[in-house]
Amino acid sequence: MQIPVINRSHHPLPAYATSQSAGLDLRANLSEPLVLEPLQRALVPTGLFIALPQGVEAQVRPRSGLAVKHGITVLNAPGTIDADYRGEICVILVNLSDQPFTIRDGERIAQMVIARHEQAEWQPVEVLDETERGAGGFGHSGI
Repeated sequence: MQIPVINRSHHPLPAYATSQSAGLDLRANLSEPLVLEPLQRALVPTGLFIALPQGVEAQVRPRSGLAVKHGITVLNAPGTIDADYRGEICVILVNLSDQPFTIRDGERIAQMVIARHEQAEWQPVEVLDETERGAGGFGHSGI
């Protein structure tokens, strides 16, 4: 799938790390380092603008290394970029650790997954079909 992109950052376009990677790493596009204090959040620019085809979304997800090593994650994970959005891709990061964390220009801050989707068309009914699970919710299957 080809996706038109404008790169106003001073970094290369995101690329897949391996032939089987699902996500592309997004990099911070900063004029100076940004310090995230514990429990602080920030909107971090990437300098990227995209035009997704209809029926396609981009999901912005945390990077596991930043999460496990530093407690840095994407606050609204996964963030959704709709096909009709034309603004800059920015990432809402939050520091869930007890230590300040410095984000530097060019640092890989999140990953982006491109995915097809469908829009639902509601069909009002009076009763839903029965299933084995039924209305069982959180913890319904035991420990």
